[in-house]
Amino acid sequence: MPVNLKDALDEICRRYGLTELYAFGSRATEIAERVRRTPGEPADGGSASDVDVGARPLVGVRLDVDAVVGLADELEQLFEAPRVDVVVLPGAKTVLALDVIRGELLYCADSHAQAEYELYVLATAGDLAPYQRARQELALARYADR
Repeated sequence: MPVNLKDALDEICRRYGLTELYAFGSRATEIAERVRRTPGEPADGGSASDVDVGARPLVGVRLDVDAVVGLADELEQLFEAPRVDVVVLPGAKTVLALDVIRGELLYCADSHAQAEYELYVLATAGDLAPYQRARQELALARYADR
């Protein structure tokens, strides 16, 4: 009997106490399509590159190093990927968190909390945008002076 990726992923996320799991990066769309595919439906051949995921734990849940390594290992097996890189969202810098939430949402335990978190990241990134532009202009000016 074929494995239902969605059910298996939901179980993994519940065990690790996650409220959201995103795929982002070059394989995000492929992974999301595989998770949403009906069991038994033919799968496209996966890429040999790594899979990037963003994990946000439930309030009060702390993902220590052992948990992050265990989560990555289980996702490698589930996605049949050579490597899964896990970004834990509460600890990620704003620019990285923005990349994560722009990816594909694979699991969500609480859509209200998920929306609030995404709005928080977007607002924080918006607050930082003028500083990012100034930094880029400074870097370009230094480069032009060479």
